[in-house]
Amino acid sequence: MGKKRYYVVWSGLTPGVYNTWEECQAQIKGVKQALYKSFATLDEAQRAYNSSPHQYIGTERKEVASSAEIPQVVQRNALAVDAACSGNPGQMEYRGVYLATGEEIFHFGPIMGTNNIGEFLAIVHGLALLGKQQSNIPVYSDSRNALLWIKQKKCKTKLERTPATEEVFNLIERAENWLLTHTYANKLIKWETAEWGEIPADFGRK
Repeated sequence: MGKKRYYVVWSGLTPGVYNTWEECQAQIKGVKQALYKSFATLDEAQRAYNSSPHQYIGTERKEVASSAEIPQVVQRNALAVDAACSGNPGQMEYRGVYLATGEEIFHFGPIMGTNNIGEFLAIVHGLALLGKQQSNIPVYSDSRNALLWIKQKKCKTKLERTPATEEVFNLIERAENWLLTHTYANKLIKWETAEWGEIPADFGRK
């Protein structure tokens, strides 16, 4: 008989930690982009469940592009932001990458949300962080919707506010308030994916 395993479901019918493969399988069967993994101990599984799944599912995450791969037309002294969502809505996360070095400057999530919300929050997070650092470097985003929402200072999501989405709506309200009460000199630039390839902050899960 094999050793006991514990199963984490990050994205499925009911995310959680399960004691058997049968219980895990019931949560992921028929779910597109389900995220799950087995662990040797309950402690490991619980720690993993409270973390980003992409720390544990290595094949799902793309390494940040090196600066050598960035087209010459793109400014290197800049921040690139992007979001990913396992399901839409689903477990959403976003991050910011400094283009000159490929270093991940910030990473947030996953929490329940949508990709557009993540793109919006990523830009505001980047602007707020750069503001604290008194840095005027530009910010690249590949999301037309998010860039428009930033201009309008309003996240115009159609996501329903429920107990499951309350956390992301609290973040949206904080982000909108930041936009209403702060100014910034950073230029916001649309990343042209068709011409330049995937933005270096991309999670590589399309």
